[in-house]
Amino acid sequence: MNLMNVVEKEFAVKNEFPKFMAGDTVTVHYKIKEGNKERIQQYRGVVIQRSGSAHTETFTVRKMSGNIGVERIFPIASPFIDKIELNKHGKVRRAKIFYLRNLTGKKARIKEKKF
Repeated sequence: MNLMNVVEKEFAVKNEFPKFMAGDTVTVHYKIKEGNKERIQQYRGVVIQRSGSAHTETFTVRKMSGNIGVERIFPIASPFIDKIELNKHGKVRRAKIFYLRNLTGKKARIKEKKF
C-alpha cells in the first residue's frame, strides 16, 4: 500500500465540475482576496490542456487580452475555484493544443461541436 495515495485520498476535495477537455471554452469563477475583502473574478478562455491525475490535476486556460495572449494554470482541486461554466464544446483532434499560440485572427478559431 502506498502511503501517498492514502494521504491524498484522505485530504481530497470533491468538487463537482462539468466534464471539459482541450478546445472547450470555459469560464472559471475564481475567488480573489484583496485585503480583508473577497471577490469572484471570471476568467474566460479556451482550455489548452489538462495534465496530471486525481488530486494533482491542472488545466490551462488561454484568453486574448487586447492583442496579447494570456494563459493561466488552474489546479482542479483548488479551494479558490468557485465554479466552472462550460460555454462551448470545441472540435479539436489533439489533447494539448499548443499550436493555438502561434495562430492569430480567423485561423485561431475553433469549430464548435454540435450535440
